[in-house]
Amino acid sequence: MPKEPSESSSEANKKMDGKGSEDSTGQTEASEEMLRKRIRTNTPSPHRGTPPSSPPKFVSMEELMETAKGVTNMALAHEIVVNGGFQVKATEPAEGSLEKRVKEIMHKVFWDSLEAQLNDDPPVYDHAIKLVGEIKETLLSFLMPGQARLRGQIEEALDLSLIQQQAENGALDIGKVAQFIINTMGAFCAPCRDEDVRKLRDITDIVPLFKAIFAVLDKMKIDMANFAVSSLRPHLLQQSVEYERKKFQEFLDKQPNALDFTQKWLQDTADSMLGESEGGAAGASSSSPQLLLSVHNQAYLRLLNWDRGMDCFPETVLMDRGRFLEMQLELEQLALVASVLLIVYNSAGEAISGLPGLMDRLKSTIKILLAEMHTPSFRVDETFAAIGEKLCLELGECLSQHGFSPFHTDRQSALKGQIAAVKSQDNPIRKLIDSRIQAYLIGFLDSSPHKSPPPLPGGLAPISKELEEVGVRLSRLVNFNKLVYSPFYHKILQDILEPRGGADT
Repeated sequence: MPKEPSESSSEANKKMDGKGSEDSTGQTEASEEMLRKRIRTNTPSPHRGTPPSSPPKFVSMEELMETAKGVTNMALAHEIVVNGGFQVKATEPAEGSLEKRVKEIMHKVFWDSLEAQLNDDPPVYDHAIKLVGEIKETLLSFLMPGQARLRGQIEEALDLSLIQQQAENGALDIGKVAQFIINTMGAFCAPCRDEDVRKLRDITDIVPLFKAIFAVLDKMKIDMANFAVSSLRPHLLQQSVEYERKKFQEFLDKQPNALDFTQKWLQDTADSMLGESEGGAAGASSSSPQLLLSVHNQAYLRLLNWDRGMDCFPETVLMDRGRFLEMQLELEQLALVASVLLIVYNSAGEAISGLPGLMDRLKSTIKILLAEMHTPSFRVDETFAAIGEKLCLELGECLSQHGFSPFHTDRQSALKGQIAAVKSQDNPIRKLIDSRIQAYLIGFLDSSPHKSPPPLPGGLAPISKELEEVGVRLSRLVNFNKLVYSPFYHKILQDILEPRGGADT
């Protein structure tokens, strides 16, 4: 048989190095891939019109593999710390894939061979004893260092040399061995596996029983891996800042240009801020902590409006790219919801102001119709036309129920036109809402973590709860990122802003 338990153990270890829940898996793998890509390509500096910050460096394959391993470990540790829902998940080959077909064929051949051996007269236990050995290794791997008594019981009951002698002398009771294994699994398993273990006791045929035992052991390995992750998380929280900083420094030592995109990100932010306010920010000391903080926080905010087609995401936030993208997509939808509701309430006037439940119903309608706005199949014109039609219908019903005059046709047409115009990013109302969302979020970054949320700008009340949740997530992510990479950021920002101070003087 293919060493399924060993494979599963290997798979579990691999998943511990890069697999989590479905969302966290994608984020971890994406960040690893981007960092590995930077290792492979030795990308030159992205600054326009300037030479590379450092010459290309050629490294050996051993150095590449060592660096890649460090990146993987750093990405995994980061994911465990920032993602409270991180979990190891079992994976199976895709349905109909070559890998799945090969696996099924190999397993069938093995189990058929085992059944044939057990049906011989006298029975042959070669394969069965190998399986018992693999099961023994798995059970021993579940033990804690101090569980010497249990270790001794397993070693004694599953003594392979003794089992081999019993088989050779025709005295082996394989069913008794299986029952010991099941009882031990019942003592080790998590409560959620009690039912699976109970079902094992109902299986009488040896081959199906061994199949089922391995299936349950695979689940127990995942449970143990997740237990290890949850146990490790508090310790990682204490050590993760120093660990990630150290690993990134090792990466930077091998890839001297590994901060080029980060420098460009901060440089572009400073150019944008200081260019827009020659007398404001530029008037302050170039090395003042407040200016450094303002530029840095504004840089993080730019990540929420990042061009998703660009590959040059800053290296220091690369492992969180998926999280920033998730917030970006959520904010885009919230901005449209708030814009449409602002138009509706301004158009309908006081007639609908304060009506209980109306705001929530309109908001729910808009969000449902915009649910697929970031999918390839989303049709913008049709969706906004549907939003206009649906909201006019709901407004008409609501006005009639409360004794107000219904919307005239011309007012409905005007409202539908205003709603349809929001689909454009240049729409004044949408730009107003976007700017207020940005101001609200920058308030989260400028305030200390223990302060109450910043004041909510006008027009954002319908999405206040969702915005506060995004703000909290953003501030936690940013604060952790600053803790890890603060020495690198401080030097880059000083290098960017000090020449400006000299020029001003």
